[in-house]
Amino acid sequence: MDENESLSHSRWECKYHVVFIPKCRRRTLYKELRKHLGEVFRRLASQKESRIIEGHLMPDHVHMLIAIPPKYAVSQVIGFIKGKSAIHLARVYGEKKRNFVGQHFWARGYFVSTVGRDETMIREYIRHQEQEDQRIEQLNLWN
Repeated sequence: MDENESLSHSRWECKYHVVFIPKCRRRTLYKELRKHLGEVFRRLASQKESRIIEGHLMPDHVHMLIAIPPKYAVSQVIGFIKGKSAIHLARVYGEKKRNFVGQHFWARGYFVSTVGRDETMIREYIRHQEQEDQRIEQLNLWN
């Protein structure tokens, strides 16, 4: 996707690699929750005129490649996505699982990096992160 996006008075291409984790790095992003959360993130991003280009939900963290218009701060969009998704999780899954604590589901911080011209490399990294983590875990078993 080499096309620039546009707002009423500007053309832009602002893409970010973002990683964030659940509080205490709980391994709660699994099975039905994992599948459901991707759609929730996409819907929330579109409310801020942003678009998740690539994403992967690992058991204990989230990777996403997201395009955010320059009129929004990255912190504003990521804060919105984390806050609203935590509220959504508490409403939908709160009665099923005791450990979902609403707005406190995600840890406070996040990692962000501008993508620039390395978009293909970042996309590949996100797609294959889970296999790489499994490979490293296997190697650590022998140590």
